[in-house]
Amino acid sequence: MEEEKDYPRVGGQQAGYLFEFRPDGVYFSVYPTEDNRILYELSDMRQILADYGIEDYDILTLAQAVRKADGVPVKLSDEQGTEKDQTLSTIDETVLSEEDQSAYAGINVDVSADKLTATIRFDVKTGTRRPTAEMVREALAKKEVVYGIDDAAIENGTKSLESYVAARGTPAVNGTDARIEKKYDLSHKGHPRLIENDRVDYKDMNLFVLAKAGQLLAVRIPQTRGTEGTNVFGKVVPARNGRPVPLTAGKNAEVRGEDEIYALIDGQIVEEGKRIGIDPHLVISGGVNVGTGNIDFAGSVEITGNVDAGFVVKATGDIEVSGFVSGAEVEGRNVFISGGITGQGRGRVAAREDVRAAFAENAFIEADRDVFIADAVLHSTIKAGGKVVVEDRRGLITGGYTAAGDEIRAKIVGNQAFVVTKLAVGINPALSQKYQKACREYKEDKQRLEQITQVLNTFSKIDMSRLPENRVAQVAELTRAQFPLAGKIKRTEKLIAELQEELSKMEKGKIRVADCIYPGVNVSVNSILRNFQSEVRGCTLSVEDDAVVIGPY
Repeated sequence: MEEEKDYPRVGGQQAGYLFEFRPDGVYFSVYPTEDNRILYELSDMRQILADYGIEDYDILTLAQAVRKADGVPVKLSDEQGTEKDQTLSTIDETVLSEEDQSAYAGINVDVSADKLTATIRFDVKTGTRRPTAEMVREALAKKEVVYGIDDAAIENGTKSLESYVAARGTPAVNGTDARIEKKYDLSHKGHPRLIENDRVDYKDMNLFVLAKAGQLLAVRIPQTRGTEGTNVFGKVVPARNGRPVPLTAGKNAEVRGEDEIYALIDGQIVEEGKRIGIDPHLVISGGVNVGTGNIDFAGSVEITGNVDAGFVVKATGDIEVSGFVSGAEVEGRNVFISGGITGQGRGRVAAREDVRAAFAENAFIEADRDVFIADAVLHSTIKAGGKVVVEDRRGLITGGYTAAGDEIRAKIVGNQAFVVTKLAVGINPALSQKYQKACREYKEDKQRLEQITQVLNTFSKIDMSRLPENRVAQVAELTRAQFPLAGKIKRTEKLIAELQEELSKMEKGKIRVADCIYPGVNVSVNSILRNFQSEVRGCTLSVEDDAVVIGPY
């Protein structure tokens, strides 16, 4: 088999193209460039074929090879060119006879389509003598190629009749477009959070991405200017400047310093087209369940369905539930539940202001202000800093424990089965709980400080230089701990005094029952107890002379 190097050839790797005149026909290949530019026009390649006497070839295959530029040889024709052409095209460094040297090979200057390369190709029809470097420079000058001339390539080109690139222009460098660099990631929305050991938490479905007021949301990276180039004719190759990108703030966000967007409020990050903003309101279409996971939102939350058992909904704003809350934890500023609350012995509904629901059964409800139940409270624990009102529909409180700072109002308390039902007014449950916690911490901290003082007094009578290092370190740690602990005790004393004063100023509580109080009901009005052994109808319970008295409704 004849080696590839013995085929008559035109061009090469350096020239960017290659024609091979093999025994079975003409093969053509175009080598790829780094930036995938098409260096030569189709007409340039057709001229080379014409120069070598190839007339019958597949022009479609030729055009496809120029566009692909993948370096793979394709067959163009079964012709081989004239015998003279093939023989002469293989001449490179062969020692030529005097007769062959009688004339120089013709010099063709092929300029690429983008005018960034000039390739020297020799025409051996006119002669086979290798042209000199000066002759090549003259041919370049005649073609008006004046920039990027490679003198080393020209000098090396005089050693053979192989084609080579004699000049290279400087390509233009286009500027980069402006871009928006987001300081958040919305790609994980709707997917469960990954936890350890590649497990996922299906109660945390990443339904939203939160931002705090003042948080940086996005930065615009400005566009850059392009750098002009120069082609082989010495002409400027224009460059495209980068395109600007608008930076637009959506609702509750603002652009600062032209290139940065900041959140103005707490809430979820939303994208509306190219606008980036903050939405303080989250709508959950359907219920809170395995499809949504737990909700912990900075803003208000609207849930159009139920909140299933075992799930948690927390919000800094109001929470509105169109369905039921069943054994779940719901906590917000105000909590409105169109359906009822079924605690199932677990779960909790808490509000920093008010709680409103249709009914409560085996539920635990806390509100810093008021609780409003439309129909009935059954075997539940309710604590309100202000009022508990159960007056619509049946207006029933049966079983459990209901406490309010100011007032409890209902139609019926207890039932005909004499179920034990406890009511308490006159003490703010949340305030009382805070007071008890402060007293408990105060007692524990005082005991701890006394222990530290005793230990330090003991060590003060000992020569510290004779103690081991671990004992010295222990003394130093106790010395450091006593001062912040003493400060905490003073702050707790002040808090206890404030709470005591606030509790003492509370108005006298009242219990108002429009219809009936059944036997089995135990009440506490301003810490004064009374148990009911018989029915009492349409009454108001208050305290006079340290006793719970029954007055008209």
